[in-house]
Amino acid sequence: MVRPSLLYITILALAPFVARASEVTPVISDERVVFQTEYGDITFGFWPEVAPVTCEHIFKLVRLGCFTSNHFFRVDKGFVAQTSDVVGGRSVPMNAEQQEEASKTVPLEVVEGVKHHAGVLSMGRYDDPNSGASSFSILLGDAPHLDMQYTAFAKVTEGMETLRKLEELPTRREGIFVMPLKRITITATYWYRVNHPQPSLTLPGTKVCEDALSELTVRFRSQGEELQRVRKKCLPA
Repeated sequence: MVRPSLLYITILALAPFVARASEVTPVISDERVVFQTEYGDITFGFWPEVAPVTCEHIFKLVRLGCFTSNHFFRVDKGFVAQTSDVVGGRSVPMNAEQQEEASKTVPLEVVEGVKHHAGVLSMGRYDDPNSGASSFSILLGDAPHLDMQYTAFAKVTEGMETLRKLEELPTRREGIFVMPLKRITITATYWYRVNHPQPSLTLPGTKVCEDALSELTVRFRSQGEELQRVRKKCLPA
């Protein structure tokens, strides 16, 4: 029997570290987006250095309130929780500005070494790699087959426990999709900025108070616009 050489043994021992060394850990921007559901909140931050066009697009949709009243149409345990496209996925009609942004598509943006781990947000798309719109998945487990095929653009910073609750809900299978029996509505959304020197998707604030005021202003404006749309839809003129 031939004994393995010391070099061979050393290569085997170092293999896991070599694999990990090739992985990239993207920097999270200082914006945080919060999706509120009846099961809890989900907070995520963006990777603008990895996917600048996608991050700007999704962040603008959030600022416009496009994800409010949208829903998670897919919850595949151990794989993904996926939002519906806001065009058709919302229960509240969109205004012209929202429709204009929601109709846009974004290109495939991939960086070698950025992995699809649990908590990563990945853009949905059709066969065309450049057909991403507003539907995206939150990974519930590692999915290496998505690496370099789908745009990973953000990561959950708080709320993985909320996603675990979603995984336990009753589901049904429809083709390749595993879908919740009960609609999982995104009841409200808002964003805020954390105070540390990281890449920013918006103009940086100069004072903590200014940031807090800006956050509240955006949240109240968004909620006010949603209220007016509901009133116009449901109440007589």
